[in-house]
Amino acid sequence: MGAVMPRCPLRIALALCACMLGHAWAAEPLEYAVKAAYLSKFGFYVEWPNGAFASPASPLNLCVVGDDPFGNLLDDAAAAQRGEGRAIVVMRMKSIARDSACHIVYLGGDARSAALVEALRGTPALVVTDARNGNAPLGTIHFVLKDNRVRFIVDDEAAAQSGLNVSSKLLSLALSVKPRTR
Repeated sequence: MGAVMPRCPLRIALALCACMLGHAWAAEPLEYAVKAAYLSKFGFYVEWPNGAFASPASPLNLCVVGDDPFGNLLDDAAAAQRGEGRAIVVMRMKSIARDSACHIVYLGGDARSAALVEALRGTPALVVTDARNGNAPLGTIHFVLKDNRVRFIVDDEAAAQSGLNVSSKLLSLALSVKPRTR
């Protein structure tokens, strides 16, 4: 019995360390699961300009440019959504052009994010960036972590420049909104 006692504190310490490490590892996948859920729903709270879709049944193209932190999380979230008769198609690409046919563009940790946002300005694309990658708020929607929760900032002026109207429901959920100037 005496030989077991000295190992007990070590076992307890190892178990506590394993629990803490497990919690840290679990937090990031949860964060990206929440971001994937948001990304798969954002498009249904945006009024798109005429001509943004080839037809009423055309899919909503959700493009991940650069690093993809989501894995299957985004595909699963997109498969579960269907609004206004549109399926969501997830595409992954290294770079993006103005004529890419992407409706939602997530810039995943790309060092060229500012240049890509500028290149897409004026196109009917909802550009989403992420503070996790050290980016300043860019694009139309910017993910941030606030009090260990995934939140987002909306630049309604950027939406207007892209011909998009973000619904008041989505704006009310935002941590902050940069209003339109016109």
